[in-house]
Amino acid sequence: MVKLSVVVPFYNVQTYALETLRSLRANSRDDFEFLLVDDCSTDGTPEILEQAARDLPGAVLLRHEQNGGLATARNTGLDASHGEYVTFLDGDDWVAPGYFERLVAAIEGLGTDFIRTDHVQFTARERTIHRVPVGRRDEVLNPRDAILPVNRTNSVDYAFAWAGAYHRRLVDRGLVHFTDGLRTAEDRPWIWRLHREAKSFAAVGLLGVFYRRGVASSLTQIGDVRQLDFIRAFDEVVEETSKDREADRLLPKAVRTYCAIIAHHLAAKDRFEPAVAKQLRAMSAAALKRLPQDLLKEALDSMDLDRSAQLRRLRRRMVSSSGKAAA
Repeated sequence: MVKLSVVVPFYNVQTYALETLRSLRANSRDDFEFLLVDDCSTDGTPEILEQAARDLPGAVLLRHEQNGGLATARNTGLDASHGEYVTFLDGDDWVAPGYFERLVAAIEGLGTDFIRTDHVQFTARERTIHRVPVGRRDEVLNPRDAILPVNRTNSVDYAFAWAGAYHRRLVDRGLVHFTDGLRTAEDRPWIWRLHREAKSFAAVGLLGVFYRRGVASSLTQIGDVRQLDFIRAFDEVVEETSKDREADRLLPKAVRTYCAIIAHHLAAKDRFEPAVAKQLRAMSAAALKRLPQDLLKEALDSMDLDRSAQLRRLRRRMVSSSGKAAA
């Protein structure tokens, strides 16, 4: 039986793919499988993956006929997986030798639905450790409790899919799958769904994933229209949370986070193409209008002055424009 399935999407990462694959080899075990998903790469990545399919123990190569994005590629790997546990890695990142074995030991030892791990973020010159924002470590916890409090960074704000492991029972329930076609922020509805629907989780002090930042081809570095999928992603978070049995308790956190993300993108609007920046403002204004207005007011009142002022200005323009249109 396969103990662990590792889903690894690749798209035009020929510069980094060999390092990623070497790290998988250093983690191979007879009962581990590596689902290598080529998301229709147009550089030398397909040839590298073809060689890996022959040489890497446990490798399974999966190909997309057209580019579907990270969420769709991860789903392709999940659908082909057989492991008792699953985890993820991105095609330009890497893991330390023996990391996956320690990951399996941690989730098996705790017996939880899923675990969350720390990670190392790195650029060419710098490495920084990032911790799961959960104070109690190596202890079985209720995932719902880690959504709150509203005004503090917590586990739903640490949405990296590769920073953890997930039991097959969650995969079978559809909780580990992503919203198909989301090009960015695909991990936000995903992490909220996990924390609302799973029964147990734990944060563990396990380092081993190395997350590469500053990759020129990464979507986070490209200011095109795909970045605006964060609106669709957070609309999904708010809609699903509003239907939850504890919506009164959880929805204020979803609304505040949505506002914070809108403010973040508006503050960085200069990195977008001009037409996309204009679309960002219009879509953000429409998103604010869709939110429950009482919770929106609470969120704006709780934010720092610069961000709240920015969103209030956008909200006033929205109201003013609506009035002119109505006239």
